[in-house]
Amino acid sequence: MSDDDKPMPRRRFFREGLLELFKPLARSVEPLQRVAEQIGAMDQPVLPPPPVRHWLRPPGSLQESQFRDQCSRCSECVRVCPSHCIKIDFTGDKGEGAPYIDADEMPCVLCTTLACMNNCPSGALQSTMVDFVDMGVAVWHESICLRTSGQECTICVDACPVGARAITLGDDGRIDVREACTGCGTCQHACPTTPKSITILPKSAR
Repeated sequence: MSDDDKPMPRRRFFREGLLELFKPLARSVEPLQRVAEQIGAMDQPVLPPPPVRHWLRPPGSLQESQFRDQCSRCSECVRVCPSHCIKIDFTGDKGEGAPYIDADEMPCVLCTTLACMNNCPSGALQSTMVDFVDMGVAVWHESICLRTSGQECTICVDACPVGARAITLGDDGRIDVREACTGCGTCQHACPTTPKSITILPKSAR
């Protein structure tokens, strides 16, 4: 007797019979399962993208995306900065892990040697003359300035290392930020109000 002619064991007979019986049911369930999975995915909350944060970068920095890509995080700019204003947060929470300046803590003083950019080995900071430094621009918030309440405060004007070419007191008593502003942050650092009446808008945010 050939193998094909041998009687099929009863257990195998019922098992294969049941498989044949449930095949149509399985085919009908699969589309329903896919629909259920899609509906389940719709129930998942869609989180908004994190807000874009802009950072004040050292003088001579490349454009933001190029700066972050090219900077080697070697900390040389941090080491040579005479005012110790440049920081790196290696956790990435501040400054996206690249060199940044917190003007409230310490501003760039535009040192005569421009040490950070002249010692940067990666080229992320380019040698730039002081007159062409562009870190950002100062923004005066008139509504919270002491001058608005009648006080004769000129601290931001007096503190500016660039002078009248960058910030002056206008004839109308208003603070006038000019094109020569380098965005060094000295005015923000010196401002006595809380919150600050003058802040730096980093060039990446313009």
